[in-house]
Amino acid sequence: MASRADRLLRGSDTPLSASFLELFFDLAFVLALSQLAGHLLHDLTLVGALRTALLLTGVWWIWVPTTWFADWYDPESRAVRWLLVSAALGSLLAGVAIPQALDGRGLLFAGAYVSVHIARGVVTTFALRGHPRQTRTVRILCWFSVSAVPWLVGGLLPEWRVPLWLLALAIDLIGPRLGWPTPLMGRTSQQELHLAGEHFAERYQQIMIIALGELVLVAGLSYARTDLNLSSTVAFLLVFAAAVLIGLLYVTPAGQRLDPVIEHADPSRLGVVTGYLHLLMVAGLVVTAVGAELSIAHPLRTGDTTAVVVILSGPTLFLVGRILFSAAIHRRLSWPRVAALFVLAVAAGVLRLPLLAVSAVAPRWCSWWSSWTTRASAPTTGNLARSREA
Repeated sequence: MASRADRLLRGSDTPLSASFLELFFDLAFVLALSQLAGHLLHDLTLVGALRTALLLTGVWWIWVPTTWFADWYDPESRAVRWLLVSAALGSLLAGVAIPQALDGRGLLFAGAYVSVHIARGVVTTFALRGHPRQTRTVRILCWFSVSAVPWLVGGLLPEWRVPLWLLALAIDLIGPRLGWPTPLMGRTSQQELHLAGEHFAERYQQIMIIALGELVLVAGLSYARTDLNLSSTVAFLLVFAAAVLIGLLYVTPAGQRLDPVIEHADPSRLGVVTGYLHLLMVAGLVVTAVGAELSIAHPLRTGDTTAVVVILSGPTLFLVGRILFSAAIHRRLSWPRVAALFVLAVAAGVLRLPLLAVSAVAPRWCSWWSSWTTRASAPTTGNLARSREA
């Protein structure tokens, strides 16, 4: 008969598809992404973009460790269910705090972030007492306990908030890449970090759908606020086309090969690196949503350098993340495509065009990349075999 600790861990016969509560947890990010887009829209400066990036990274690092947790533990376990519900609530509270997280609601944002990670660590450490897997949980809990200090102190001290939160995020993001090394306990082994490729690939696709949904929602709401004239209609259709093409570009072909590669790769490398790269792609979609609102609301505006930069930066961020994503999976980088990315960005940026014309660059760009990626990025049998051996 399996022990209580063994029943908590995901068994070999546990379905790899995402559970209902994992999908429910994802819904909390609808609010967070919407708030982040609004946060950037109200401060379209370099400082505003960096502040939004800081908050996005915090929100994203609630999702990634929670998804690891759901991959390691049985989603049908009562403790896991309650922790997923708690993580959803914490994510919602972080989303509520976003507009003023760097002002008056910093403690709410930091408290929600810290509570999700500490609660998960404490519950699983207690539930796994006496089990070999407890050491993994203790290491992770130690690292999140250390980062909790700058998170909470930053929440209390507005003048030190940004540097302290940057320090906290650095600790949280570097920890898994190093295997959470802890005094007297060493670091987590590759076996302890193993991720189920099928489950994790599916979870990444689901959160990307959430991010694409935010783009479509912003486009629809922005279009509804116009008088439905021809230029706004064309701008709306261009944003919709960009959303479709970005989605296709994500899954073809690297997104479809993520399952076997994660399954056979070193989790401390690919399992963690894909989390970083998906952050870059999600950031691209948030910026694309802001650009969509600008182009649909003011399609014929010219000479607005800030709006042009925003409209082009979103797809550029996504495509850079997508290029690196392919490189992480196939272990090679296509330099001609990298060069083409910069050529297109410079060529589009120097033209003084209406925002409608600028926004037309993104769908054409993504369409070109999608077709090229399908033809040129597919690895040979030998390359794919080497990727699976990684």
